[in-house]
Amino acid sequence: MSKHPTPRREAKIREVLARRQKDLTLIVDNVWDPHNVSAILRSCDAFGVLTVHLYYTDEQFPYLGKKSSASGRKWLGRRRHSDGRAMVDELSGRGFRLIRSGFSETARPLTEFDLTQPTAFILSNEHRGVSPELVELAPEELYIPMQGMIPSFNVSVAAALMLYEAWRQRSAKGMYDAPSLSPDELEEIAGHWLMK
Repeated sequence: MSKHPTPRREAKIREVLARRQKDLTLIVDNVWDPHNVSAILRSCDAFGVLTVHLYYTDEQFPYLGKKSSASGRKWLGRRRHSDGRAMVDELSGRGFRLIRSGFSETARPLTEFDLTQPTAFILSNEHRGVSPELVELAPEELYIPMQGMIPSFNVSVAAALMLYEAWRQRSAKGMYDAPSLSPDELEEIAGHWLMK
């Protein structure tokens, strides 16, 4: 691509960045299927997530083809982690509330959480569940109410539903109407994006 983007492209990049939410993130916990990971990244881009955290200890991070994620990964910051405590401590220290998905007796419906606060969702392999070390470090748990026979959504669908609810709550409070990034942060990221 040309290093001189059109005015229209630059305007689109700046418009998208102005709506990015630096206090909304998602932790992908050992999800091995590349199609699921790609779909999760597309949803993160769609709902204004700035950075995604990739926690891989049991699985290798999957190869993501350029087409499979529809370039969603191109527009997201990605941080890789292998130390759960360090990751949780860092996010907690920045004011994030960590909420994992699951089905235990203490899990509460997604809509009962205030997602206008700094939020980090933890999503894992739907069969194995959240890694045990993250269960200990992130005691809050949510579930998405379902009415059918199948007990859970595909992990990428769950990500989209959780992020949609966060978008709905934040939109109602006008949180997408003003940038969450500082002017310096906006310029720095815009500079990188304009080179893509």
